[in-house]
Amino acid sequence: MNQTALPASVDAVKQSLEKLQARLAKTDSLQPLMAQTLQQLNTLGDDLARADEQSRLLTLYRVSQALGSSLLLDDSLTQVMDAVVQLTGAERGCIMLIDEVGGTLNLRAARNLDRLNLGQKEMEYSRTVVETVARTGMPVLTTNAQTDPRFSNQRSVKRYALRSILCVPLKVKEHVLGVIYCDNRVRAGLFTSRDLELLSTLATQAATAIENARLYTLTDQALQARVEELERLQQVDRQLNANLEPQRVADTLLEWALQITHASQGWVAVRMDEETGLHIAASRGWAEGEGPSFPNNGDPLAHALENKRLSARPASVKSSAALLTPVMREGSVIGAVYVSRPMPSFLPSEQEALSRLVDHAATALENTRLFQAVRRADEAKSQFVSIVSHELKVPMTSVRGYADLLRKGSAGPVTDRQLEFLDTIQKNVDRMAALVSDLLDLSSIESGRLRMELGPLSLGRYLQETLASMEPNFALRQQQVDAAIPSDLPAVRADRNRLMQIIANLLSNANKYTPSGGSISVRAQREGDRVRILIQDTGIGMTREEQERLFSQFFRGESAAVRDQPGWGLGLHLTKRLVELQGGTIGATSEPGKGSVFWFTLPAASEARAAA
Repeated sequence: MNQTALPASVDAVKQSLEKLQARLAKTDSLQPLMAQTLQQLNTLGDDLARADEQSRLLTLYRVSQALGSSLLLDDSLTQVMDAVVQLTGAERGCIMLIDEVGGTLNLRAARNLDRLNLGQKEMEYSRTVVETVARTGMPVLTTNAQTDPRFSNQRSVKRYALRSILCVPLKVKEHVLGVIYCDNRVRAGLFTSRDLELLSTLATQAATAIENARLYTLTDQALQARVEELERLQQVDRQLNANLEPQRVADTLLEWALQITHASQGWVAVRMDEETGLHIAASRGWAEGEGPSFPNNGDPLAHALENKRLSARPASVKSSAALLTPVMREGSVIGAVYVSRPMPSFLPSEQEALSRLVDHAATALENTRLFQAVRRADEAKSQFVSIVSHELKVPMTSVRGYADLLRKGSAGPVTDRQLEFLDTIQKNVDRMAALVSDLLDLSSIESGRLRMELGPLSLGRYLQETLASMEPNFALRQQQVDAAIPSDLPAVRADRNRLMQIIANLLSNANKYTPSGGSISVRAQREGDRVRILIQDTGIGMTREEQERLFSQFFRGESAAVRDQPGWGLGLHLTKRLVELQGGTIGATSEPGKGSVFWFTLPAASEARAAA
């Protein structure tokens, strides 16, 4: 028996005693006892009524506290249903919430007197009652639906034999969220106006809790969706920026655009330079023999690029849903993304997601444009250098040939003064030939046309050969050269001509920047799977700033000693490129006035073969 039944039982006992008192009125000796008993019963009834009211208020208070501490919708609904059954003594009860999209009432929680959950089929309720309360926002109380003219002819009332029904709206600021419904099929007159008052109070608190839980859920879902989108955009950024080829970037952008909009067709157009217009670089979803195209003038999307903002075409019987958005960079259109699907029209959230994707992709597309522009300029430069270098070879060969003829007296006797002039011509022709050779090598490296024949080479042998070929240069400046090359030094995997070019460049550098009477030492040693070669001099040395730019193209030091030496600032840059092309590394250490140590490493032949 629930708490609300106790006062009723006391009243029944009181009525029986009052009848008994009337029948025993003639027996004076029992009157005082009967009066005392009735007084005690009255007191007990009042106490029980107060206790019942206090219990119901306490239940309401506890539910209020619980609702205020929870932001989980399902938890809130369960707590409300337990309180409804406990407060009213209902046989069953349920909460129904209005779907914000469809406007229908959906069962969200249902409980019986034993606090067991009820399913959709188990919860038999009056549709007329719940729909009336949801529509009007006013509560309904009927003590016996079977005889109530408002509901007695209602199909579900008859079918389920419903009697006592109490239903109140869940409202927040006059906005109906749903209803709380409870009933009893056994007893009529179960619910009172006090039950209606308590349930209405509970409904007010529950509606606030449900709305808060709903907002929390929506906020949490929105936050989660935003986090997922940010993670997706990070992944997009990584993929887009991992490649600077326009085709790969366009393919990646289109793949993501189709995915986030759930589209079945799409294309990406790019503008690679200011002179050319947009051209479609990637497309998906067209049948064989068909192809993508730009929107015609009658299409709502036609002005998207002109207006520089996303345009949408809703789905219809005659056309599919479509979006076209320009890719903008610094106010200019550098590309466009188009997606479409038969049905339904694209949601605002999908349009916003596509706009954010395109904003992220703009940087990647611009980078590809810049990269292609740099590549074209680099190719043009390499082609120019190659053409000029080849064109210079012919006159240089001619100048060298005629200078040799003059030196040999083919045009008549040569004076000492004339020989000096011829020597100057020869030196400058040699310098020009070296420059042309370096330029051709760099051009070949940058264009990927430099050929190398890598194989095992005796490093010691080529060090000795190069040192011997440069002996006159060292002797001219009275420089002491010392070489320490172990006999068991392993072979290296390198190209013969390029290896000698590397060694010659570094020895020539030491020779030029070491004063007369200075010393140069050459050492070689094995270090694990590599061989290191070190060339140390007692030359002018370098500052830290000069060392940082040492291997840059066309770099030369600022000191007078450097400027006095002939050179174009290409030798060390070319040397570094040649070393790295053969799998090696290069570097230098130096202090001003204390000379320098240049070193480079190459893979030992056995390890290099194994790696190959």
